[in-house]
Amino acid sequence: MPSRVPSLRMLRSFFTDGSLDSLGTSEDARSKRHSTSDLSDVPFSAVRKEGWLHCKQILTKKGKAEDREDMLAWIKVIRENSKAEGEDPGFASQALINKKLNDYRKVSPAGAKPDSSPKGSRGLGIRAEFLKQTGTSAPRSPRQDAAVTKDESSSQKAPWGINLMKKNKKSVPRAFGVRLEDCQPAPDNKNVPLIVEACCKVVEDRGLEYMGIYRVPGNNAVVSSLQEQLNKGATEINLQDERWQDLNVISSLLKSFFRKLPEPLFTDDKYNDFIEANRIEDASERMRTLRKLIRDLPGHYYETLKFLVGHLKTIADHSEKNKMEPRNLALVFGPTLVRTSEDNMTDMVTHMPDRYKIVETLIQHSDWFFSDKEDKGEKVSPVPPP
Repeated sequence: MPSRVPSLRMLRSFFTDGSLDSLGTSEDARSKRHSTSDLSDVPFSAVRKEGWLHCKQILTKKGKAEDREDMLAWIKVIRENSKAEGEDPGFASQALINKKLNDYRKVSPAGAKPDSSPKGSRGLGIRAEFLKQTGTSAPRSPRQDAAVTKDESSSQKAPWGINLMKKNKKSVPRAFGVRLEDCQPAPDNKNVPLIVEACCKVVEDRGLEYMGIYRVPGNNAVVSSLQEQLNKGATEINLQDERWQDLNVISSLLKSFFRKLPEPLFTDDKYNDFIEANRIEDASERMRTLRKLIRDLPGHYYETLKFLVGHLKTIADHSEKNKMEPRNLALVFGPTLVRTSEDNMTDMVTHMPDRYKIVETLIQHSDWFFSDKEDKGEKVSPVPPP
């Protein structure tokens, strides 16, 4: 609490005529120190009627609040008297307090240090610190209240809206650039992608005797257009679409699908095993090892490889017309199917003959490699001659 607070007589004298000189003279004649109780005994409304809202400073002996604590004490006394008389402290005394705070800042010594308290409390300021102590808040305009209400309502609604969108949004299956198990499945075989089945069907229906099928590339713009359409999650493919009538476009679309698989058809972890198996000198051992590796592929990869190799075998059976023997088909599909997800130039050069040979062998002996006799408990056919 401050040691100096002006008396009621001094306050009335100042509030009545607004003269700093008269207040200074009356104060010089008094040597007694006053406490805040001098002011708290007077009803706030009585002082207010004397015209105290027109005052320019809160004065002590020298005509100004001596320090920060003195200023806070003055404000507190004004607030308490306001409450005692049924006045609203947020509005009745707010104009005076704001004015006094501004005057106090203007008359503060230029070289004085603000406060040695930590930054957090020093940043509050006199007004904010007092409001914090009394539990009151400064009055706000209707526009500010409306803005706060709007912010609170929007913050409450935001989590609900986000959760609703996440709940209702379903992931659309894509066709290109995703793992086999994430592709839209074919209606007749859930382990084979729809795009693979559709392309193979088009080629077998209209391109078995088409010369150079899979070797002649299709129009890049049309291929890209079909890719974008399929990546939007088409659950059905309209084979009557004009773009599906060009065999070269469809064959390029199929090759592009396997080329963009993030996990190659022969899988990354088994790639080196396939290369080593292909280099086994004993022909029978080589075939058995390749067959075992194929049977160990994950379900989607085994079923898709089985479907594709069966399709390529059908193409090769018409090689008299289309000129695409197993060797030629292997030259086209070998580098696309037998690879790693991070293929490098060294592997492409050193393993290229192995890639060709593996695909060619699978096409030539597709029935033996993908026979289901073993699954049915039947005896597996002998290893076919190389």
